[in-house]
Amino acid sequence: MNETKEELILRGEFVLASPFEEPIKGGAVVIKKDRIVECGPWTDIESKYPGARLLERSSGLIAPGLINCHTHAPMVLLRGMADDLPLKTWLEKYIFPAEACLTKEIVKTATLLACAEMIRSGTTTFVDMYFFERQMAQVVEQVGLRAYLGEGIFDFPSPAFENAEKVMEETRDLVVHYKDNPLINFTVDPHTPYTCSSNILVASAEFARAHRLPIVTHLSETRWEFDETRSIHSKTPVKYLDELGLLGPDLVAVHCVWLEESDIDLLAQKNVNVVHCPESNLKLGSGISPLARLLDARVNVALGTDGAASNNNLDMLGEMDVAAKLPKGILQDPSVVTAEQAMYMATEAGAKAMGAKDLGRLEPGFQADLIVIDLDRPHLRPCYNPVSQMVYSATGGDVSDVMVAGKFVMEKGRLVTIDEEKLLSQIRSFQNQPFWQEGPCS
Repeated sequence: MNETKEELILRGEFVLASPFEEPIKGGAVVIKKDRIVECGPWTDIESKYPGARLLERSSGLIAPGLINCHTHAPMVLLRGMADDLPLKTWLEKYIFPAEACLTKEIVKTATLLACAEMIRSGTTTFVDMYFFERQMAQVVEQVGLRAYLGEGIFDFPSPAFENAEKVMEETRDLVVHYKDNPLINFTVDPHTPYTCSSNILVASAEFARAHRLPIVTHLSETRWEFDETRSIHSKTPVKYLDELGLLGPDLVAVHCVWLEESDIDLLAQKNVNVVHCPESNLKLGSGISPLARLLDARVNVALGTDGAASNNNLDMLGEMDVAAKLPKGILQDPSVVTAEQAMYMATEAGAKAMGAKDLGRLEPGFQADLIVIDLDRPHLRPCYNPVSQMVYSATGGDVSDVMVAGKFVMEKGRLVTIDEEKLLSQIRSFQNQPFWQEGPCS
């Protein structure tokens, strides 16, 4: 879209460079190729780039692209398949059997649907743990989103690989294959401390560190996991991973709902990144992460939706709203976890968790990953505080434009890189004959 001029200027009603900075009223962002050149008041910018192409978004709130730090993207096809169940029952009786029926082509179609949903709700980067990540990478490359992809590792065979060694071989090959693609990155993903033996957990961490890749795992999500780990290993899940040498700044620990005070202190001391998934944890009845205490301890806490089978959507704007409100109700204190903190979790904290030093804010030299929220909606007027409006009032349907690395993937409400009509037609065929009902899969 930007090939005719050297620079592109996106002008809006507000520019929100970062949640803790003053919003720029009547602001603009200057973009050259995949980078932000300047961000400031339109009056300072209008005469500096005479050859630039100008795009007006007169009612637009221009903000950093959202970073969904934990999801299982293809699980959009399992949305609504099994609801109102505890995690262990949900996984073992419904999700694992359905996932045994997955094929590469099914995963590609599901990933495309997830990408469409994430783009429409303002996500520019997502961190995924699932199966057939090679096929997912192909879709992500086609669509133009930014992603960190990790193949799930288990003690038992997955739908894609027979053992952990095969997963690591695949990861090694993918890192080499995509080394020149700045949008596609990889992680090493032992599923949980209770679905992976200590040997696999250690081997996964050693492999990740040898290849300088982040380690992603679910940790201390349910009371059952917490009690089971203490029963078997005589320590909490956090302390068990610490004993194995996994805790560190390269670990992305998802959920962290059931924590002792000493666990929180340990996560802070070891600079572990935590991903909070409040809607999924609520829906599965897993509990509520002690977010305010984690933030007080200066743990880097990012935000994720989890998969659409347990959320049941990938809308990070809605996730910010819940993340900010839950601690207020629990602690009966409206001042804890502010709108600014919630937005930070969905942007800069996510970038920090993944070791990305040029994502998460609108700043010269940073990647041009941004979104525009159309404020001319009844529920978004008047707008006194753009951060508050974004966190407490906006929904995914209010996003009008999404840009990744200087290229639009949605422009004025139209998906640029996805044939949405064709995609939805394909998805209806899955709905008419669910793939997991075609016969036993194993």
